[in-house]
Amino acid sequence: MTELTTDRLLLRQWRDSDREPFAVLNADPAVMEHFPAPQTREQSDALIDRIRPEIDERGWGLWALEVRDTGEFIGFTGLSVPSFEAHFMPAVEIGWRLAKGAWGNGYASEAARAALAHGFGPAGLDEIVSFTATPNVKSQRVMERIGMTHDEAGDFDHVRLPAGHRLQRHVLYRINRAQWEASQ
Repeated sequence: MTELTTDRLLLRQWRDSDREPFAVLNADPAVMEHFPAPQTREQSDALIDRIRPEIDERGWGLWALEVRDTGEFIGFTGLSVPSFEAHFMPAVEIGWRLAKGAWGNGYASEAARAALAHGFGPAGLDEIVSFTATPNVKSQRVMERIGMTHDEAGDFDHVRLPAGHRLQRHVLYRINRAQWEASQ
């Protein structure tokens, strides 16, 4: 099983003890502001149940994120294969979701850099994308801090959201292996 470490963080496989704090995170309206709705406990548990085998099978995925000094679970960061149709597919996406109490510490950028290094290193990926709803400026800043570039021509309307939904329009960011290597 692949685990990644940074100076402050551990990106690891999910544990049953993560279920409760993850459900609290997913039920928080502030955390889920840029998603259609907060998640129920059942939805949150189902997400863990989907993520775990992906990490086991691929050696990468949306790792549980833990603060090394305290062992505190603070969310997830990692790589995934989007499950909807879009003009930029097939693709591997980098993403993160952190508990509100973990915001403002640079954890998302730190963990995302480790995930990129794994993606362009052992996973052998050539390109990684990221996307979010247009109003989610905080995530866009993380994308920029980790070296991704906004592909304005690639912005899209998310197919899983109804026309006119406040989150329908999404921005697309990209980074390829050469860009990542040049930034190291």
